[in-house]
Amino acid sequence: MVLDKKGNVTIVFQEKTDLSIFMANLLEQYPKIENDHLIINLFSFDDITANGLLEFLQISNDHRGKKKSFVLVTQKVAFDELPETLCVVPTVQEAHDIIQMEEIERDLGL
Repeated sequence: MVLDKKGNVTIVFQEKTDLSIFMANLLEQYPKIENDHLIINLFSFDDITANGLLEFLQISNDHRGKKKSFVLVTQKVAFDELPETLCVVPTVQEAHDIIQMEEIERDLGL
């Protein structure tokens, strides 16, 4: 698992593994990154599905409850197949944009 930290944002990715191993590794590393905004880059997963992304729902909800952003990055799942509470975007740049918008919303108390 690779953790690429820049400021208060950490990009998490891992190559050549399956989603369940990635999730286990993420949960193991989570205490080190729980105070950062997280971008979970899933580009290395060829067979990812909407059901697979739902595995991230609990950690996403918990992380957002701490007033931190949690964004998944993939182009392999139609966004309308997922609940609105799970933030999924097609590019890492859009993930950074979402984090900036959410920080502004939090600053404004929205």
